[in-house]
Amino acid sequence: MAKMIHSMIRVLDEARSVEFYGKVFGLEVADRIDFDTFTLIYLSNSETGFELELTVNKGRVEPYNLGDGYGHLAVSVDEVAVEHKRLTEAGLNPGKLTELNRDGKLLALFFFITDPDGYKIEVLQRHGRYL
Repeated sequence: MAKMIHSMIRVLDEARSVEFYGKVFGLEVADRIDFDTFTLIYLSNSETGFELELTVNKGRVEPYNLGDGYGHLAVSVDEVAVEHKRLTEAGLNPGKLTELNRDGKLLALFFFITDPDGYKIEVLQRHGRYL
């Protein structure tokens, strides 16, 4: 069986992105591999073996066009309302806390937050299939 190990996004500013993902999701640099024209930074935490790979293309100054094909990354947390409050108080402007129901039952409680490069990240309450 295949095992999902990471997802990659392109970012303009390594320090800004590492700070954002550390502050918001507790991710830390697990590895950093520097090449002549680009750098790969792998972020992770103790919750999962899955990593976020940040790719920084050296010399790039224009923001990336995310187009209309990018969906989102998703993370789950124990208390989504607590995280929403924490991020709001930190001035990081999370989207509204949303409840999604199906057949009269809670399917998901979540909000989205946008990283410095415009990527959307869904933050879900650990519940049901979103453990």
